Amino acid sequence: MLEKIVKQTHNKLLSLEKTISLAESCTGGLLSSLLTSQAGSSGYFLSGIVAYSNRSKEVLLGIPAETIAKYGSVSSNVAKLMAENIRKKTNSDFGLSVTGIAGPTGATKNKPIGTVFICLSKKNKNVCLKFSFRGSRLDIRKKSAQSALRLLCAHL
Repeated sequence: MLEKIVKQTHNKLLSLEKTISLAESCTGGLLSSLLTSQAGSSGYFLSGIVAYSNRSKEVLLGIPAETIAKYGSVSSNVAKLMAENIRKKTNSDFGLSVTGIAGPTGATKNKPIGTVFICLSKKNKNVCLKFSFRGSRLDIRKKSAQSALRLLCAHL
C-alpha cells in the first residue's frame, strides 16, 4: 500500500510540475526517503529537513521557542509553521510537515503515543490534520508517512 501512494504522489508531482519540501520530526526522514526512492524525484523534491529536537525546529525552521513552549512541539500550531516555513525557505509549491509521538516514550496525558500532526502548506492555504495511530514505533512512522502522502495527493 505504501509503495502505491509513493508512486501516485511521484507521478502527480511530475505531471503537474510542482515542487515540494519536507519538514519531518517523528518520521525521521522516512518521508524524504520514500519520495527520493523514485527515479526522477529530483524533478520535484527540493529539500527535506529532519528537525527532531525543539532546538532544530527553532534554528532550522524558524519556529519561535515561545510557540513550542505554549503548544508543544507536537501540535497543529508547530506543524503549520514547520510546513509554511520549509515551503517559504525553499520556494517550493508545497511544504509538508509531520510531528508526533512515535513512542515508546514521550507520551503525555493529553498526547498519547501515536498522536501525530501533519500539515500541508501551499500558497494561501494550509491544511493541518491530527491523527491517533496505533502500533509499534515503526508502524506509527509508516502510517504517518503514508497519511502525509495521502494528504498531499488529495491536494494535487
